[in-house]
Amino acid sequence: MRGIILNRINMGFIAALVGFTSSIALIYQAASNLGADLVMVSSWIFALGLGMGITSVALSLYYRTPLLIAWSTPGAALLITSTQGFSINEAVAAFLFSACLITLSGLSGLFEKLMNRVPLQIASAMLAGILLSFGIDVFNVMADSPLLVGLMFITYLITKAIIPRFAMLAILIVGITSAWAQGLFIVPELEWRLGELVYIEPEFTLAALINIGFPLFIVTMATQNMPGIAILKAHGYHAPVSNVMTITGITNMLIAPFGGFGINLAAITAAICMSEEADEDPKKRYWAAVSAGVFYLLMGICALSLMTLFQAMPSALIMALAGIALFSTIGNSLQHALIESSYKEAALITFLVTASDFSLWNIGSALWGVVAGLMTIVIFSFTTLIKKSSHHKKEDSLSSN
Repeated sequence: MRGIILNRINMGFIAALVGFTSSIALIYQAASNLGADLVMVSSWIFALGLGMGITSVALSLYYRTPLLIAWSTPGAALLITSTQGFSINEAVAAFLFSACLITLSGLSGLFEKLMNRVPLQIASAMLAGILLSFGIDVFNVMADSPLLVGLMFITYLITKAIIPRFAMLAILIVGITSAWAQGLFIVPELEWRLGELVYIEPEFTLAALINIGFPLFIVTMATQNMPGIAILKAHGYHAPVSNVMTITGITNMLIAPFGGFGINLAAITAAICMSEEADEDPKKRYWAAVSAGVFYLLMGICALSLMTLFQAMPSALIMALAGIALFSTIGNSLQHALIESSYKEAALITFLVTASDFSLWNIGSALWGVVAGLMTIVIFSFTTLIKKSSHHKKEDSLSSN
């Protein structure tokens, strides 16, 4: 029992660690571009950590489903380019506007109705496409850090065959030990300080709402919430999508004045909590998301100090840890996507488009992958109907003769 609990805590920690370190630089740059100092940047992270942590714990416990909430990484990237010429006050007003639109999407139920029409095979293919680069990056970073990543990969192979339940814990220990022994991870001197929330007065302007708020809403829904729902669906979880959208939207409205630009259903980090390594019983994996939520809260409270610590970790360690943790999820997603022959072509196209770098109108490949897959199904169904109709006409013509 202790081992199972330890696994849940470990996978939750990895999910939170990967989530924070993978895009902390984007948030820092986005906030800095708007004139934020280090204290204000930590306020952004503190607000996001509180929002993600509280909602992850509450939703996962209430619905007994691994509902991990994360910040919008594409949203942070969007802010870097879209906030030029705007003040931080105008940006905060745009955050509120985006949060209101997310809340309305949840209350109306339109987003859930749309997602319910997406076949499981398409959702699984999109998930595999999203995660593919993380699996490949394990071997890309191995070329730059062969000893560190090589030891982690060999540990994965051995423990997966002998003690799969403790595989990720062993990989984490080996990775940190190896990085420290090689001098790649030098723990800096930390001055532990609690984070503080800095209120930013919103300033509503039409230009900011159109150029920042609305694109942030579209990007968050299309590249974060949609993959997040697809991951839940691909793992057999049926969450109340509309309720989750409403709750995350309202929470987002509360944290926006402190720099909380956008929270949403997690995609990649959620997949870590839904893996077999978190718990062999799918009904108990929500505890990993609860664990991640607690770590999000702690990281938010200690944001100012942890930013220094996370920056000291070698990127190869983080990338390898994330990729290896997602190996089984990538394999299972591909298996589910291609298991039914009638959807194979559509699933394959969804996978390829999603895995590509295709982007149009500030919308990433995840949404376009689903669009391409659904379009393939429609075209194939239409041509099949034409063939059947033509065949029946031939049979009628022959019988009449």
